[in-house]
Amino acid sequence: MSFSSFASSAFMPLEEKLEVPIHKSSLHIGIPKEKYYQEKRIALTPDSVLSLVNNGHRVLIESGAGESATFSDADYIKAGAEITNDVERVFKCHLLLKIEPLSFEELEMVQPKTTIISALQIKTRDKQYFEKLQQKKIIALAYEYIQDADGYYPAVRALSEIAGTASILIASEIMANTTTSRGMLFGNITGVRPTEVLILGAGTVAEYAARTAIALGASVKVFDNNISKLRRLQNNIGSPIFTSTLQQKTLLKALRRCDVAIGAKRGNTRAPILVTQTMLENMKRGAVIVDVSIDTGGCFESSEVTTHEKPTFIKNDVIHYCVPNIPSRYARTSSMSISNMIEPILLEIAENGGVEQSILYNKAIREGVYCYSGILTKKNIADWFGLDFRDLNLLLM
Repeated sequence: MSFSSFASSAFMPLEEKLEVPIHKSSLHIGIPKEKYYQEKRIALTPDSVLSLVNNGHRVLIESGAGESATFSDADYIKAGAEITNDVERVFKCHLLLKIEPLSFEELEMVQPKTTIISALQIKTRDKQYFEKLQQKKIIALAYEYIQDADGYYPAVRALSEIAGTASILIASEIMANTTTSRGMLFGNITGVRPTEVLILGAGTVAEYAARTAIALGASVKVFDNNISKLRRLQNNIGSPIFTSTLQQKTLLKALRRCDVAIGAKRGNTRAPILVTQTMLENMKRGAVIVDVSIDTGGCFESSEVTTHEKPTFIKNDVIHYCVPNIPSRYARTSSMSISNMIEPILLEIAENGGVEQSILYNKAIREGVYCYSGILTKKNIADWFGLDFRDLNLLLM
């Protein structure tokens, strides 16, 4: 029998390959106070801070950062955090957590090679923001890009759940106001016609708005051109509701009858205008519009941005609520939701030996990265601002 077909190297002993152990790292986390207008949330609750401290990590928080979400400095001190009035000291931490993106002034205080985890809100950014990240070789992760193991976006979904639920509760408050509205109770009372709710869109916001409205006894109609989304929404709710594509005749009929209209439709760049000024004129006097999509322009042509201090205005006898960032109205609940999402990510980062190792090993965290050591890694951002882009997977090879 001949063995000539085998390479001689096949019979040579080979070195044993041992797995390189991953060493846990200790995180030094900084949480500055939110300065953005109407932003009341904080990225970590005292309970999450306690969990991180018990795992050997340090958390430095600017004094008063949690007050708007009703978390006091004493709550954080009790959880093991360090509180400081020195803002620059907070920005010297190796890992920064914020809700809103950092302002240009805050970026000036950030140390080179820092890791930042915050929202990105690309439509509110400018080219200089990304140039400063590049200059300081920052690693930046955006909440809206971070995925879970199933490929969903936990931060986006959590805040959409809050916004959807809140839209109905807000409408209920407005309807009960006898000064501006008709003094109606949101619900289904014996012998009284139930409240009629029209929802534009069939995503997560729409689903949770529909759930809440149905729970209060309302009659709900949902409009969207995506049949798959309409089917999924109906299946998730578990009870039959009226669903329709955006046919103008059917939509106009629903607008005439509805007491509440919720704008929950988003587009690629701005929300599509689904209700024109002419269509608005057919709505009831005292009807309520809650345009959740106002963050991206709004679904109603008549929508104009309002504030938490002055949330409504009346146009064509229809009450409009068009406050961006509705979850901030419920600052404590929103903070708890974000904290529940970010705490496991921080623990995993430490378990993997640091941010760079986590980006390498964990696809969900890797998806959240839009700037890696000063290099932009999301093509949509680079195209938007005319900047250079590199694929993160190639950088990690």
